Amino acid sequence: MRQPITIRRASAADREILYHMICSLENTILDRPGFDAAFDRNVANPNISYFLAELDGKPIGIVSCHIQPLLHHAALVSEIQEMYVEPEYRSQQVGKALMEHVTAFAKGEGAIQMEVTSRATREQAHRFYQREGFEKSHVKLVRYFKNE
Repeated sequence: MRQPITIRRASAADREILYHMICSLENTILDRPGFDAAFDRNVANPNISYFLAELDGKPIGIVSCHIQPLLHHAALVSEIQEMYVEPEYRSQQVGKALMEHVTAFAKGEGAIQMEVTSRATREQAHRFYQREGFEKSHVKLVRYFKNE
């Protein structure tokens, strides 16, 4: 019988796990000093939370939740900036469990909505988010400073 998926808040001690998962999400080896600087800043920020899904104590997925007051909503808005499930655990309800957890967390913090951005090429992820109640309602534009 399979053990249930557990979800817990990630801490500074989970740095290596998060680094591995975010590199896998981006399909690249991220600049380690840059990652560490962002990680240290984010893990200390009360408006940013990371949650790890585990099965039998093994990390199998992650989701981030950033909550901030936005003037154009006149309220708190939550945003998922990273979500990743290890490939061998996909289509096994891990993403759904993470989504349920992060949604309950954001609502409990008083957020009026949740947003997520996903690369245009990640069509499977788009279908997942739409199944979870997200609507395609905005267009994201990016200006890359490295080219200037």
